[in-house]
Amino acid sequence: MLDIALYVLAALLIVGGLAGSVLPALPGIPMVFGGIWLAAAVDGYRHLGIWWLLIIGAIGTVGVVVDFVASTLGAKRVGASKQALWGAAIGTIVGMFLGIPGLLFGPFVGALLGELASGNSVLRSTHVGVGPG
Repeated sequence: MLDIALYVLAALLIVGGLAGSVLPALPGIPMVFGGIWLAAAVDGYRHLGIWWLLIIGAIGTVGVVVDFVASTLGAKRVGASKQALWGAAIGTIVGMFLGIPGLLFGPFVGALLGELASGNSVLRSTHVGVGPG
C-alpha cells in the first residue's frame, strides 16, 4: 500500500514538473528528477540504476544552470544592479530549501533587497525584482 502511495507521489512530481516547464512558478526540472528518483527508489533501482540516475541528474543540473543564467540575463536586461543580481542568486539558493514558497519568492526577495541595498527606490527595486521571473 505504501508503495502505491509513493508511486502516485512520484507521478504527481513528474506531472507537476512537466507543468513547470511551461509555468515559471514551478521548479520543473527538479520536480521531474525527484519523481524519477522516487519511482526508482521504490522499485529498488531494478529498472533504473543509480548510474542512469546520476546521468539524468547531471543533465538536469545543466538545465537548472541554463535556467539560472537566463534569469540573470533577464534581470540585467531590466537594468538590475550588481547587488540585485547577487541578491537574486542568493535568494534562489536559499529558496530551494524553503519549499515551493521559497522557490517562488526567493529570487524576487533577493533581487528586491539587493536593489534596495544599492540605493534605488522601492518602486525601481520592485520592478527589478519582478523582472527576472
